[in-house]
Amino acid sequence: MSKHHEHDEHRQTIRSAYAKVAQVESAGGCCGVASSCCGVSDDQAINTLISTRLGYSTEQLASVPDGADMGLGCGNPGAIASLKPGEVVVDLGAGGGFDCFLAAQEVGDQGRVIGIDMTPDMLSKARHNAARGRYTNVEFRLGEIEYLPLADASADVIISNCVINLSPDKSQVFREAFRVLKPGGRLAISDVVATVELPEAMRQDEQLIAGCMGNASLIEELEQMITAAGFSQVRIAPKDESREFIRDWAPGRGVEDYVVSATIEAVKATPAA
Repeated sequence: MSKHHEHDEHRQTIRSAYAKVAQVESAGGCCGVASSCCGVSDDQAINTLISTRLGYSTEQLASVPDGADMGLGCGNPGAIASLKPGEVVVDLGAGGGFDCFLAAQEVGDQGRVIGIDMTPDMLSKARHNAARGRYTNVEFRLGEIEYLPLADASADVIISNCVINLSPDKSQVFREAFRVLKPGGRLAISDVVATVELPEAMRQDEQLIAGCMGNASLIEELEQMITAAGFSQVRIAPKDESREFIRDWAPGRGVEDYVVSATIEAVKATPAA
C-alpha cells in the first residue's frame, strides 16, 4: 500500500469518528473513547467543566453560542496567541468553531478568522453556530490541514487545538502553516505530544488515534519538523499536570504515562533586508 493511500485511509478514519461527534453529541463519548477529546457530551455543564480545566474562563465560555464548545480540546491556544485587532487568524481543525469565535472577539471587526476542517458535518455545525452568534468576521472552509485552502502569506496567526496530532503527515502540516503565514507570523498551538515512545499496540489502536493519543509525536521530533519547515523561535512546553485529564480520556490504559498536553509556539521570521 502506498504512503499516500495509507494517509487517505487514516484521514477517513478520523473524518468518520468526528462526523459521529458532530452528528450525535451523546454523553459517554464516541469512537469508543469515553470523555476524551473525541468524546463529547451534550450536557453543557460537563463541557464547561472540561473547558475550564483546559484553561478557558467562564466568561469566555459564556461568550460563544451554545454548542460551539464541544469539549474537544486539550488546552487554550488563544491564551498564547497574543491576538491583536485587525489580524487574520486561521484555526486548523476548527470543529464546532469554539476557538474561532473567541479569536473573532480578539481581532475585532477589522480582523478575520478562518476555520479549516475536513469533516463536512463539523463544518455545517460551525457555520450554524456562526449564524446563531451573528459573527461577520468568521468563515469556515472545507479542507485538509496538510493542504490548506488559503493563499501564500495570507495569515498573521495560526492556531490549533488538539488536531495536528491526528494528522498522518505532520511535517506537511507545518510546511503548509509556514507557507500560509505572513513574514513575522506565528504559530500558537495546543496539542498532545509524546514524552516517550508509545508502544506499538497503542500506536495501532484506532480508538486511541481518534482520541488524540495514539498518533502523538515525540517532542524532539516535532521540534525537528517545525524547524525543518522554516520556523524559528520554536518552543514546546509540556504540561505534566495534563496527565490527570488524559488519564480520564482512556481510563485504565496507562496512556498518561506516554503523552501530555503541550503548548507549541514558533515564528516565521521576517526576511533580512
